[in-house]
Amino acid sequence: MAIVVGKPGIDGLSEAVAALREWQSDEASMQLHPGDLGWFWRFGAEATAAAVRTWRRDGRILAVGLLDEPELLRLTIAPDAQQDKELAQRLAEDLAEPERGVLKAGRAAIEAPLGALVQDVLSEHGWNVDEPWTPLRRDLTEPVKDPGVRIEVIGPEQVQVRTEVGRASFDSSTFTDERWHAMAAGSPYADARCLVAYDDRDNAVAAVTVWSAGPGKPGLLEPMGVHRDHRGHGHGKAITVAAAAALREMGSSSAIVNTPSSNVGAVATYRSAGFEQRPENRDLCRDA
Repeated sequence: MAIVVGKPGIDGLSEAVAALREWQSDEASMQLHPGDLGWFWRFGAEATAAAVRTWRRDGRILAVGLLDEPELLRLTIAPDAQQDKELAQRLAEDLAEPERGVLKAGRAAIEAPLGALVQDVLSEHGWNVDEPWTPLRRDLTEPVKDPGVRIEVIGPEQVQVRTEVGRASFDSSTFTDERWHAMAAGSPYADARCLVAYDDRDNAVAAVTVWSAGPGKPGLLEPMGVHRDHRGHGHGKAITVAAAAALREMGSSSAIVNTPSSNVGAVATYRSAGFEQRPENRDLCRDA
């Protein structure tokens, strides 16, 4: 049967999330995680459904993509389909032709699993390597030490604290209370937690959201940020350690995060919290 690309619709999002959960593995390269869809869900279920693409054969999902931006597709593929020639060719065709409803014409970028055949096929079609990203991983086999600061798990009553720290951590953040509630209403948030760190003066200084993919699977940090007025005091390390502890408590096998290699401060923070650097990955880009 032919491979078909489509939008799952709101009712089909849970199936896409389930596929992403199933595909997560500590042995795999950094890839699209259920938590990535969960974090996007802050824009609402309808917007999330509109941003997701699935590729199926005989009804089975073989690949899931998230249009994180109109010109950026974050794509992952079922482990047993990453060398599937028919799928790789179909993906390349769908990404090249705007009328197929995946990417618009002009400049675009693709994030795809390292070693997947689609990387080679896209290169043959004129896609070039883009800026490098650094994936980092912390094994959670052993207990995680106390982060050394007060950590609160944020529920609906403390949303304002979480969103204020989020906006103070990222200059372009649009994270509002309303968007937190939309995110929390999404199915991935059933296996997620928002954490806030406080300093010894009771200031909320850092925050993170962690996403489990289920017991024995890697859990994701997305996003982690330190309040701009409280940087340089080790709060990034503390909240990252707390994130690892929370994921271990939820049964995750490891904690993972992906950050631009150019963000040397973030890489250093994650390493200080016990994360190990893994081989860099690079998006593929197409010029306008």
